[in-house]
Order: sequence, then structure tokens, then C-alpha cells
Amino acid sequence: MTLGLLLLQFVLCALLIARAGYMLCVSADRIAQATGLSRGWVGLALLATVTSLPELASGISAVAVVDAPNLAVGNALGACVFNLLFLVVIDTLQRQQPIYQRASAAHLLSAAFGVVMLGFVAMSLVLGKGAPALLHLGLVSPLLLALYLLALRSVFAHERELKRSLELPDVAPPAASPRRPRQDWLRFGTAALVVLAAGTWLPTLGDELAQAMGWSRSFVGTLFMAFVTTLPEMAVTLSALRLGALDMAFGNLLGSNLFNVMILAVDDAFYRRGPLLADAEPVHAGTAVAAIVMTGLVMIGLVMRPQGRVLRVLSWVSVGLVAAYLMHGTLLALA
Repeated sequence: MTLGLLLLQFVLCALLIARAGYMLCVSADRIAQATGLSRGWVGLALLATVTSLPELASGISAVAVVDAPNLAVGNALGACVFNLLFLVVIDTLQRQQPIYQRASAAHLLSAAFGVVMLGFVAMSLVLGKGAPALLHLGLVSPLLLALYLLALRSVFAHERELKRSLELPDVAPPAASPRRPRQDWLRFGTAALVVLAAGTWLPTLGDELAQAMGWSRSFVGTLFMAFVTTLPEMAVTLSALRLGALDMAFGNLLGSNLFNVMILAVDDAFYRRGPLLADAEPVHAGTAVAAIVMTGLVMIGLVMRPQGRVLRVLSWVSVGLVAAYLMHGTLLALA
């Protein structure tokens, strides 16, 4: 297959995922109003799960069909870095004040869980073959799954308690029409299927592109595939901003990172040659550390609530995120 045809298929995947991401956001916002769930929780659990389906489908296909563990690990961790970098775009678009001024403090908990999960992944990548394993699974995989489920439960309870203590209304009043929830759930499900179908297409394209360009699978997975599979998160985030739902946008990106790390546990179950992280190249540990550093910067921003902007464009938190991403890209290119 020619390089031009491969790139054309990549563009087609991107367009399909971006359009489906917009449909997801609109439907999810209506579902939140109809069911009484908060926008932040819908972004963290519902939207983040669905918009991460390309990473899930790509990861399973990469290990079960293409037999490319580096493609799967690079895609999942690279998507985390891209999600955090996209917070810079949100910060730029919000001209009135930095996004950390208005974002809910409840996002601190989901970010903290993300740091813990990424830390375990980084340790497993550094240990390599020396990491503890059970049959063909790494012992870190069930731990990642348990931490993800605990994060969802804890954030939901924490957000509800925080709103109760502040005496804030949880959500907008339910929608008046009894048919709207069914219609919106149908639209939501249709968009999710489109995201899943396009996501399953990406691993083969990424592998063929790596061969055509002479690039390593780690490089393609961490940069190119990670960028394309995060298009749903980008589309949903921008749509949430248009709806004035900053917490939904924040929750979607941080929740997607939690789901992306958990995906490594699912990929490990489908990878039959041994623990997935043991067979992945150690360079991915640098990506995990970069995601940890960037998440830490976001947590600092949520606590300190910066007001000023550097050159009237970005908050200093966003400047730090860009610097961390550029450093990570440089180290990846030199590896």
C-alpha cells in the first residue's frame, strides 16, 4: 500500500472519530440533564470511557492481531500525554481567565489516582522482565483495574459530598420530554460504535505506516496513533466548552487518562507471550514519567488557581505543560 493511501485512510479515521466525538458530547450533556448526573461525573465516567474506545480497540488489535506490544503501550501512554497537552489549548481558548480558576477541586482526586496508576506502570516498565508476574499476566494489571474502579467510585462520592458542603445544585433540572433520554442514548450509542469501528482500523494502519517510513513501532504508537485516537477527547472537549461545561471537559480528559492506563491491563490479558509491560521497550517509562509530571502540574494549578498569564496568552501551568511535552518529545527522538 502506498504512503499516500495510508495517510488518506488516517485522515478518514480522524474525520470519523472527530465527528462522532461531537455527537457524544451533545448527547451526553442532554443525558446528564435528564438523569440528574453532574456534568463533571458524566465527563469522567461516561464520556471518558467512550472517547477512549479507540485506544482500547487499537491496543487489543495491536497485541492480538499485529503482535506489536510497543504499539499498544506507546498508544495508551502517548494518549495520556496528548490529553494533558490539550489542556493548553483549552487554557488558550478561555480568554477571560485561566481554566484553573473555574475548574472544580473534585478533579484533584482523579488526577491523583492517575499519578498513582502511571507510577505503577513506570515501575513495571523499568523492571522489565524482573517485574512480578502470574502466568502470562503482570501483577500490576489487576492492580490497575482495581485502582480504576476505585477512582470512579471515590470521585463520584467526593464530588457529591463537595457539592453538598458548598450547597450547590448538583445538575440542571431534568429535561421535560420523556422521549429525549431514549433518543439521546441512541445517538450516544451510535456515535460510540463509530468511534469503536474507526479505532479498530488504526493499529494495522499504524503498523504499515511504521514499515513504510522506516520508523519504530514505539515512535508511531506514542506520537501518530496516540494523536489520532485522542481526537474524540479533543472533539468532546471543544464541544463541552461551547456548551459552557468546563468541568465536563476537564473530567473527560482526566478520566480518559485513567481509562487509558487501565487499558494496559486489558491489553495484557490479550497478550499471550507473557506480561505486556515486560516485553515493551523501556523508553515507554519516559512517556509515563512525562504524564506524571504533567498531571502534577495540573494538580498544582487546581490548588494554586493561577490568575495571571504569560505574555497574556497562557497561564504558567500551561507553559510548564508545553515545556514538559517538548522535553519528552526530545528524549523520545533521541532514544
